[in-house]
Amino acid sequence: MAGSSLVARVLIDSPLPQLDHLFDYRIPEELADLALPGVRVTVPWRSAGRTIDGYLVEVFDPAAAAAEGAEEFHGTLSPIESVVSSVPVLTEPVYRLARRLADRAAGNANDIIRLAVPGRQVRVEKAWLAANAQQADAAPTGETDVGVEVAVEPAAAEAVAGQPATGAPAHSRFADYPADALDTVLAEKGRRAVSAVPRLVRLADGRTIGHWAQTLAEFAVHTHSLGRTAILVVPDFRDQDQVQAALEQLAPAGSVSRVDARQSNPDRYRAFLACLGDAPRIILGNRSAVYAPAHDLGLIALWDDGDPLHAEPLSPYVHARDAALVRQEQSGSALVFLSHARSVEVQRLVALGWLGEVHPTKNIHPRVIPTDYQGEPDPQARAARIPTAAWQAAKAAIATGPVLVQVSTPGYAPMLACQTCKKAARCTHCQGPLALASANATPACRWCGALAAEWRCVHCEGHTLRVMLVGSGRTAEELGRAFPGSRVILADGDHLVQHLGAEPALVIATRGAEPTPTGGYHAILLLDGERMLARESLRVGEDLLRSWSNTAALAAPGASVVLVGVGGEIARALNNWRADAFAQSELDDRRLLRFPPAVRVASVTGTVDDVTRALVEVETIAGVDVLGPVTTEAPLVRAIVRFAYAGGDEVARVLKAHIVQNATKRRAPKGGSFRPAPTLKVRFDDPELI
Repeated sequence: MAGSSLVARVLIDSPLPQLDHLFDYRIPEELADLALPGVRVTVPWRSAGRTIDGYLVEVFDPAAAAAEGAEEFHGTLSPIESVVSSVPVLTEPVYRLARRLADRAAGNANDIIRLAVPGRQVRVEKAWLAANAQQADAAPTGETDVGVEVAVEPAAAEAVAGQPATGAPAHSRFADYPADALDTVLAEKGRRAVSAVPRLVRLADGRTIGHWAQTLAEFAVHTHSLGRTAILVVPDFRDQDQVQAALEQLAPAGSVSRVDARQSNPDRYRAFLACLGDAPRIILGNRSAVYAPAHDLGLIALWDDGDPLHAEPLSPYVHARDAALVRQEQSGSALVFLSHARSVEVQRLVALGWLGEVHPTKNIHPRVIPTDYQGEPDPQARAARIPTAAWQAAKAAIATGPVLVQVSTPGYAPMLACQTCKKAARCTHCQGPLALASANATPACRWCGALAAEWRCVHCEGHTLRVMLVGSGRTAEELGRAFPGSRVILADGDHLVQHLGAEPALVIATRGAEPTPTGGYHAILLLDGERMLARESLRVGEDLLRSWSNTAALAAPGASVVLVGVGGEIARALNNWRADAFAQSELDDRRLLRFPPAVRVASVTGTVDDVTRALVEVETIAGVDVLGPVTTEAPLVRAIVRFAYAGGDEVARVLKAHIVQNATKRRAPKGGSFRPAPTLKVRFDDPELI
């Protein structure tokens, strides 16, 4: 390397597992000032003048490295082709996080970086650089941070460092929790599982949000007042809107960056660039926000970590909770899991003493009435979808305010059957299930959309259909007839309703789509519980308890929450508001059975030979046991690997080596034709695996 310049270590932007490591390139003299860690670069790749994109991760001097005892390289390195942008978009903490999470899940660091770093928007970037340069000229101190403005009330805009603005009423932070229980979390950089207060609060501008959103905003504003950055991670845009409404009242102007998958590409990149500054910020977003660049990170807070939306559907499938745990360990920030019903994973950390727990000062919770405990003497009334007690509660409440009826399924009639033989009605083209979009609609296939105007049953030649499953649309139709004169509102995936007034109304909603009412619902009916519990999943109990707890928190003080058709431990936990006891009971059972989260699991899918080769080496690791393999889709098989947390890194290393080995089979043989694509796939910590 005599006479060479500095050397750059570059992470290639490629999904291929065999390229998931750093490559060394020489930095030309003309690019020495621009080739800094974190910038986007293009580098030569193999032959024929091809180039490939990448991120410059590290710059080092080979001479200095040799002087420190490193082995000297005597070959010739290819030079970097170009520096795409001078903005260091990949910060060192984010790269370390991506590398650690990828190694933990036998994945590629670049797949995680794609979630962390949005695509470049040239106009937005130029405007940001120009604004930074202008601010640097105006500020001799060198502070060059350009924020993203959010709509803020005038009183809140005058607030400084989280203190109430002049003339604004003082806001008491964490008033519903024991004194200093939450303030010390930030001061001591602690880790806590916090139980949310199950009620609604009304902001100064008249909007109604969940108390949890105000608590999350208080955490963020307090962190910001200490001169540090806070990252708030929530499941979806409805939750983001509630937290942002609270931040608009409490946070200093221009201190909030919202990173949201629903944003346009320019808006998302603009918010991302704002996070690169040196000033403390409040970063609010969904699961990808946990990877946002954050200067002097002081807090990572997750709301409702058990929500399935926190699970990443893209490889390497890292859950937002796991990403937060690893980032907290690397950064030393405070960590908060806030929820109405904690997940079993969080309960495991509490049981180990790794997480502390904080509960509200007063044990005030919704009035939950399980109908299974009422002893209805009439067997037909007990079997009814809406029993007598639920009817009476809804009828009494509709006269004074809104009533919520939660159902399991959207649509009108999503499942039909033959009236004669009661067999499920199937499409004659693709064998998909038939459904009705409305009362007078022609039955149609839910898969291919084909109409079934002259349908005949393949089992009995019957031609009459019956409704097997009632969706939100038909429920709204039936209840509208049962409560004549009442306003009926439908809220599901196709009918977005986020806010509701205090006027009487009958709201039919699916789980997670419930509007937030002013003052709370005067009654809540939780229907179809028995059917939802019939879903085959290890997590169905905790998932429904979490969902019902969030819905019950929308009730007005003293309102009835009627749980229909569900008894047992779940009903007791909801009635007593002891989700932590239910989570501990689930954890104890799973420890006996070696189910997650008592242990970690990974699925290994591929051909018989590929899976067998991988499992032979994996089974030599202490504490590992294998279930299967079993056939999935011929010729593929799948095995489940269970292992202790302490052996996770070794299991991931072995499986990653086999993934790389399998991927190299894709090279073209001398004959010129390509071999089949790699088949070996590995997924760690799949929430629906068992």
